[in-house]
Amino acid sequence: MSFWENFWEIFWWFFFFYAFFAFLWALFAVFGDLFRDHTLSGWWKVVWVLFLVFVPILGVLVYVIARGKGMAERSMERARSHREASDAYIRSVTAPSPTDEISKAKALLDSGTISADEYERIKSKALI
Repeated sequence: MSFWENFWEIFWWFFFFYAFFAFLWALFAVFGDLFRDHTLSGWWKVVWVLFLVFVPILGVLVYVIARGKGMAERSMERARSHREASDAYIRSVTAPSPTDEISKAKALLDSGTISADEYERIKSKALI
């Protein structure tokens, strides 16, 4: 065998390997979207699952054509809600701003809970 015969065999093997995994990714994405969609009734989900199980390639293509826009919208909504949750968590665990620290320390100083030296120490730490 020559190099080019082996090269094309390897090329086709990689192509089919890539196509197979791309199809599996699309199939899992469709199944994930199908079960995350709360507007679709259970019976329609059963119909889609049967269609995807018995005619997988055609089923994925028809699903993406028929429900692709909603699939993208649900994906963007899910990403937005994850981002908001992550931002809220980050805001809840981060240190307060220096002005918040100083105003809390001033309130403690005014109430007599801390001394002027402690207030100055808290103020200097907050400004660093």
